[in-house]
Formats: sequence, structure tokens, C-alpha cells
Amino acid sequence: MSRASPYELPADLPIPVDDGACAHLGGMRLPSVPLPSTAGRTVDLSGLQGWTVVYAYPRTGRPDQQIPTGWDEIPGARGCTPQACAFRDHYPDLRRLGAQVFGLSTQTTGYQREAVDRLRLPFELLSDAELRFAGALRLPTFEFAWGFGAEPAVLIKRLTLIVRDGRIEQVFYPVFPPDKNAEQVQAWLARRRR
Repeated sequence: MSRASPYELPADLPIPVDDGACAHLGGMRLPSVPLPSTAGRTVDLSGLQGWTVVYAYPRTGRPDQQIPTGWDEIPGARGCTPQACAFRDHYPDLRRLGAQVFGLSTQTTGYQREAVDRLRLPFELLSDAELRFAGALRLPTFEFAWGFGAEPAVLIKRLTLIVRDGRIEQVFYPVFPPDKNAEQVQAWLARRRR
């Protein structure tokens, strides 16, 4: 287990490569899959009007927990907390551009609520713990066991969807470095609105 902070990105992280796992997503309509939100409601992303940004990430860490051995060696796995903080910091600008923002992971809503509170996120996190949304869109996933003898968890690879009226307009995949993704999304939306 690594003692590194979940708030910082190591300089030597492996860079993920585009394996084509998201090539089919452009232009797709989102499936109608109600997802539990950290705001205590259910959100069906397919029915939202206007621009919606959905950044999917493997899992947020906690400062009181060690980063598991091997996590940093998985291309694209590390950086969920810096990515969430970047979307928090760019949130006012994204809202001015007319976009709603949601984070999405396979973590439970209870786990996600801790991250929302600790990181002061002004947007909701959605739980796809049953992989219904990820499965319907055929999102890329990977498995990781959190400890010796633990069952591997299925996690969504880091990607970001920009959706307009329920249809995917832009896909960022792979996302690297994760702490620059919100800035990339903001620049893309600003160009589209010109």
C-alpha cells in the first residue's frame, strides 16, 4: 500500500493509450437508466435537456486510507480526486456555458457522499454500482482487488461524455492527466457556443 496523497498526482504515472473502447459512443443516445445521486434523488441522464457533462472515474480515494499496491501502475486509474477537484473549480464556468455536471462511478452512494462533503463538490455524483448504465453503453471497465483475498471490483475506466439533449456529442477518452480534464471540457464547450 502506498502512502501517497489522493490529492496529488505522481510525476511518473503511466499514460493510458486509446484502445478504441469508446469509438462507438459518439452520436449515441443515452440509455434510460435511473441512477441514485448523492443529492438523495434519482437521475435519468437520458432525459436531461441542454448540455450535460458526465465524467466517469474508477473510484475516489480517502486521505485516511492508503492507496492500494499496484493502483498507480494501472494506466489512467490514479487521479479521481484531482479530477473531481478540477471539475469543482471549473464548475462556475461550466454552468455559465450552460452545462450541468455529474460524476459517475461504481462506488455506492454512501461512499460518494463522503467525497462530495470532503471535497465540497457543488455537483452530484451518480452511482452505477450495478453497472447498468456502463453495460448499456458498453463503457470500458477493468477489475481491481482492493486487498489480499478480496473479490475484484469492476470499475469504469476514466472517460468524459459531453451530452446534449440525451445524445453524446463528444467523448474524452482516454483522459490524461485527469486534473486537466475539466479545463479541456470547458474549452470544448466554449468553442461549440461561439
